[in-house]
Amino acid sequence: MSISLRKARTIIRKALEKGRELELKPLSVVVLDAGGHVIAFEREDKAAPGRFAVAHGKAYGSVMLGMTGTAQRDRAEQQAYFMGAVNGLFGGQVVPVPGGLLVRDRKGDVIGAVGVTGDTSENDAEAGLAGIEAAGLAGEA
Repeated sequence: MSISLRKARTIIRKALEKGRELELKPLSVVVLDAGGHVIAFEREDKAAPGRFAVAHGKAYGSVMLGMTGTAQRDRAEQQAYFMGAVNGLFGGQVVPVPGGLLVRDRKGDVIGAVGVTGDTSENDAEAGLAGIEAAGLAGEA
């Protein structure tokens, strides 16, 4: 199973709706497939232009390591050298903070990742989970 463009768009739309519901700052959301390739991305009006790179880094680290952004942050606090080395291996593309979410199928296999940025990392993760669940998939923050 993979994340279809239709489901990716649903994830983004519902994550952005959750952000507006919670009165968050303007969000940016990216959906990646299991290989780390972009399926879809949107940046709300007034979101900073550099938010694509941040959203992508959150999602990319999650899918490439099979670890949520929260788990990556915890690992970085415990073993900074490991996360530093990993980030070097991936060309500096990993942003190890909450807001990088794994997307799993019904069997529990990772089928992609979502990266959300714009507000606090915890709020980003909450919006991302809402989007994933609205698309009928399982999210892990």
